[in-house]
Amino acid sequence: MSPRLFVLALASLLPLTGHGNDDVAASAPVAIPAPVEEVVVDAPEPRYVAPTLRDRIGRVWAPVYINGKGPYRLVLDTGANRTAVVPALANRIGKPHETQTVKVLGATGSSIVPIIKVDSIEVGDLWLGDRTVAIVPDVFGGAEGVLGADGLGDKRVHIDFKNDQISILRSTGPVRTSPGFTRVPVKLRYGHLLMFDVKLAGVRTRAMLDTGAETTIGNKSLRDALARRKRQGVTNSIVGVTLDVQYGETLPAPNVDIGDVSIQGMRVTFGDMYIFDAWKMTDAPALLIGMDIIGLLDTLIIDYKRREIHIRPRR
Repeated sequence: MSPRLFVLALASLLPLTGHGNDDVAASAPVAIPAPVEEVVVDAPEPRYVAPTLRDRIGRVWAPVYINGKGPYRLVLDTGANRTAVVPALANRIGKPHETQTVKVLGATGSSIVPIIKVDSIEVGDLWLGDRTVAIVPDVFGGAEGVLGADGLGDKRVHIDFKNDQISILRSTGPVRTSPGFTRVPVKLRYGHLLMFDVKLAGVRTRAMLDTGAETTIGNKSLRDALARRKRQGVTNSIVGVTLDVQYGETLPAPNVDIGDVSIQGMRVTFGDMYIFDAWKMTDAPALLIGMDIIGLLDTLIIDYKRREIHIRPRR
């Protein structure tokens, strides 16, 4: 039996029936009713931002208030366009399940799931009102769902792996960073996907930064472009948030150059993954960078408004 890797990102939530204005955010921010320090984490682990270590894939959690209650611990998922919660949290929110459904696109497949209506979603300077969230399987390792990128279009997300901190604030002016940061311009595809160019062994590759994915995966076009590097891979099964399973070949990848930062020793699972076809990223080399790589950074700043990311490698 091949080992299982998890790519739990939500690609998008597509309404099958329901209202067309669910993505319209309220105009006035609402104050968070309690400090984020009230997040209770029983396990001996970071509260908000866990770095990637030899025996653990990193994770980014956001302390989110839903309907003024919480905070609830949701995984920040830059690959998802909408927020989703697990069934237990849906029951705690106390709203009746809607008869409407949405189609969830995951890394390995799609599924139809129920939705629930909420009055507000709040974290930092982010406030979203009167919308629906999907109810998805509890596959997030203790988190209560995912916080998608809707509403982040004018925000700046600061993720500090070293000091276990995350902030979501309104983007006002240029990012001021200390020495050691690299600025990378990004394009927003489908309104939320963070796309930028990297190079693997000289092969220009379109990369997507996905904080909701545990594992870094590459498409078949990238594998073919690197075929001259004769290396034997290991077959692994990939499990997505929809619980569909696909198979890929995992092997050491050449250095990945992002601007003037070179990431060494990363492993990539290559295959005809469903998500690349859904995002129309099959014809040219493409890479979905997950938390196994992102969690190796010291700091990551995502400025959606200015369309740039700033990264500082771990010393």
